Amino acid sequence: MLECRDLQFHYDRADPGETPDFDFSLRLAPGECLAVQGPSGCGKSTLLSLIAGFLEPAAGWLGWSGEPWRDLPPWQRPLTTVFQENNLFEHLPVWANVGLGLAPDLRLDAAAHRRIRAGLTTIGLDGLHDRLPEALSGGQRQRVALLRALLRERPLLLLDEPFSGLDADNRRALWGQVREQRERGVAVLLVSHDSEDIRALADRRYQLDDGRLVDATAI
Repeated sequence: MLECRDLQFHYDRADPGETPDFDFSLRLAPGECLAVQGPSGCGKSTLLSLIAGFLEPAAGWLGWSGEPWRDLPPWQRPLTTVFQENNLFEHLPVWANVGLGLAPDLRLDAAAHRRIRAGLTTIGLDGLHDRLPEALSGGQRQRVALLRALLRERPLLLLDEPFSGLDADNRRALWGQVREQRERGVAVLLVSHDSEDIRALADRRYQLDDGRLVDATAI
């Protein structure tokens, strides 16, 4: 279980009234999907960055199944993340960008290559195996990034607007991929402004308001 207790963060800023101070508390069980909504700039990505380890909290407790994470660097945390910026490696073809989710050194056996090809087919990118990211549309790049994250098979999946820019068919295909992860016990924290994504995937919904998660409701 993911747990955040009074996880606090303060931006350095000239005007203390520009942005709120953040104080996050939540629990997320294996196999559960929790959605977080709120207007742009309210701190949704800040929450994910704190959990992933890209930002350092000022106070509070963060961990998984009772094990604290605050001293763990991002690469040692048992999670995978898809942010709005898909963060593909521009010099690597599609298959290698996806393969990094299976082996960071890209030492991939035949079974791994079969998984990559099957995954690309599932997300509608069959035939783009050897393309470089610059030859892909924004939606295609986002699908590659999401597939890489899904293939890592970590117990926690953080998603920041992962379906933006996708057409209805591809969104439904990727919803199916996320549901399969949940069936395997993966916990999912979904940041999205899209109510359709939230209805399709989430069990609970939090609103981020004035730096705090409030109004948790069943979907």
